[in-house]
Amino acid sequence: MRLTPRIATLLAVATLPLALTACSSGTSGSSGSSGSSSDTGASSQAADAKDPNAGLATGTQLKKALAPPSAFPAGFTREADGASDSGGQFLSPSSRKTAKPECTKLESTSWIQVTGYEGGVSFAQDDYANKDKTEETAQEIDEFQGATAEAVMKQLRSVAAECATFTDTQAHAKVKVTGKATAGLGDEAYTMTVTSAAWQNGTTLVAARSGQAVVTVLSTAGSDNGATSAHKLTRRLLTSLKTA
Repeated sequence: MRLTPRIATLLAVATLPLALTACSSGTSGSSGSSGSSSDTGASSQAADAKDPNAGLATGTQLKKALAPPSAFPAGFTREADGASDSGGQFLSPSSRKTAKPECTKLESTSWIQVTGYEGGVSFAQDDYANKDKTEETAQEIDEFQGATAEAVMKQLRSVAAECATFTDTQAHAKVKVTGKATAGLGDEAYTMTVTSAAWQNGTTLVAARSGQAVVTVLSTAGSDNGATSAHKLTRRLLTSLKTA
């Protein structure tokens, strides 16, 4: 069984100055008392309309939506260095890198980056592994502004074709990637299976969109390339998002 290498999270939240964040949802509390309640409501709606992060969950909220330890196979424990979130502030949106995808990112826990998008304006992630570090399951939720979540899903579908074969970073072996649309998960979902003759088991990657959020899951657990555990975890995260 192969343990996928984990990359450091791209978003060093603790070091981001507030000036770089995109959080601007607050409105001034200095409005005069002469304004009617309808005027106040209209002003609030106008402010929300101008805020691209209005309605999005923060990293703190998304962290609560992640599946707890009890949701993972027996013997799996949380990897402390794999946990990260964007906290209560929103991050500046990043533009997509349009170069050919770095297919080796499909080996990483934060594999959403293979789309060219570094991540959402808010996110939360962590991962679990068994005692021998031979099996791993990872979960991540990203919130995106506007229609970016749909663009991310579109890019994921193209990645399966562009990364149909590549060489992995550990065994330097030939890797095969297959992908297909997956019904019954969120607004849309896509599953990729990553395998190699050099590995004892493959990896299942599932991405599912719910509104402006994208859930990404990685699993090598089980004898089915992680498929059962990956889809089960994805369904749980989508359900949790409804109350985030």
